Amino acid sequence: MSRPALSGVGKGRRFCLVVSRFNEPVTESMATAARECLIAHGVEPEAVRMVEVPGAWELAQAVGWVLDAGDVDGVIALGCVIRGETPHFEYISLAATLGLEAIAREAGVPVTFGVLTTDDGAQARARSGGAKGNKGEDAALAALEMCALAEELRGSS
Repeated sequence: MSRPALSGVGKGRRFCLVVSRFNEPVTESMATAARECLIAHGVEPEAVRMVEVPGAWELAQAVGWVLDAGDVDGVIALGCVIRGETPHFEYISLAATLGLEAIAREAGVPVTFGVLTTDDGAQARARSGGAKGNKGEDAALAALEMCALAEELRGSS
């Protein structure tokens, strides 16, 4: 299978990037790539809002608030959790994943998951603009694709 054509699919749509500041060099790169991707696919620059949160733990709560406020066609959650010497990594990774999954399941608009969970900083850098691409861009593409799919399944034009 291949990704459907997404040229211009962002026209008239509004998105919110909810971005963790923890591991900021990584998440900033992901946010930049996500924003550029949305604009490249027709989203007006002023239609891309960014909300920053302290860390991955806070992503789900902030995404919920964004959805409660309405006025978005999709939300892209971006964060990075790097394994350390304690089990903290496991708790935060799981909480961010389950929290965002629960919100996405109930949301009336796409909520995409752009949270890196890596063993070290090198892996995070490789996935935020390095050799493994940029997962911020991937999360934005997923949001655009899901918007188009929702429109198709709802029978909208």
